[in-house]
Amino acid sequence: MLTRAGTIALRALVELARHPNSSISGPELANRQNLPAPMLEKLLLQLRRAGLVEATRGRNGGYLLKVPPHELALQAVLNAVGGWRQPRLAQFAPVDAKAAASAGEQLEMQLQQRLLRAMEREMAGLSLAELLYDQRSWEATLDPDRGLMLG
Repeated sequence: MLTRAGTIALRALVELARHPNSSISGPELANRQNLPAPMLEKLLLQLRRAGLVEATRGRNGGYLLKVPPHELALQAVLNAVGGWRQPRLAQFAPVDAKAAASAGEQLEMQLQQRLLRAMEREMAGLSLAELLYDQRSWEATLDPDRGLMLG
């Protein structure tokens, strides 16, 4: 599951991806995405250390993506900021060949493990560019002047 840190980092990076040639300051990123500035600054530092963003100082300083959005897997972002918490899998007693319930418990545990692996594969295959596309799609549908006209 996503942590708060993961959500904040992803929203900030989507904002940076929207403006690939513009350096955006931490406070400006926080303002644009309505994010807590102190936490965002800590996360941007972690993202910089992971090589996902670059920072420039000075009056026109700020942050830029270091990796193109289509090459930046969400899993890399979440790993950089501790933004993914694996759900706790049910723990069952060792298999008892005599108990039918034991087989059911093992089946449930196996299913949970398969679902967790599927989520991990999805995060590894999903790029920041896809999130940006999704956000732009939502913005278009929510904006009455640019949205789809049905009916």
